[in-house]
Amino acid sequence: MIRFRDRAHAGRLLAERLRGFAGRPTIVLALPRGGVPVGFEVARRLDAPLDVFVVRKLGVPGHEELAMGAIATGGVRMMNDDVIALAGVSARDIDAVTARERQELARRERAYRGDRPPPDVHGRTTILVDDGLATGATMRAAAAGVRRLEAARVVVAVLAAAAETCELLAGEADEVVCLTTPEPFYAVGLWYEDFSETSDDEVRRLLDAARPGTRPAEAV
Repeated sequence: MIRFRDRAHAGRLLAERLRGFAGRPTIVLALPRGGVPVGFEVARRLDAPLDVFVVRKLGVPGHEELAMGAIATGGVRMMNDDVIALAGVSARDIDAVTARERQELARRERAYRGDRPPPDVHGRTTILVDDGLATGATMRAAAAGVRRLEAARVVVAVLAAAAETCELLAGEADEVVCLTTPEPFYAVGLWYEDFSETSDDEVRRLLDAARPGTRPAEAV
């Protein structure tokens, strides 16, 4: 079973699986924060632009690690009705969590992109990258978001995920690339030797380093 040293190592391995997209009209969109170091390596090796696509999980109140849905750039909201019913979450609670996470989504948009415009995915193959998937709620919202922005083709590319999550996303994307689908899965962090948190500063640094005219060594 594959185990990754860190997100940069994982990104280099993922890029090998995606090298068929090199030379095409492609953009790499990383889900912050942990997807950005992965996406940086993918974009550099495909010679493709890198940007972020901000998604926020909507956690069940009192059990925030359990996703009842997610929101994404562009006003997208995806809900998991089964989780909502099982947890007995009220409409008022859903609205409250959504409002709070929308504020954080807007903060991250400003923090990562500043005055730069949102990514232009129209007519391009869009590769959505993250360091791993558990429920897949955030990635589903991201896929729906870029489809709304008229991406020509949506590719989901991740390192570690539950097999059933990859199968679920196959209905949301044109192609799904999962490097490893361990069974049992447990959690994304188990499949990395170094799964330390990615900071906002690191996200900004990598996005700046990926801009045209910047030498790759500046990101190392």
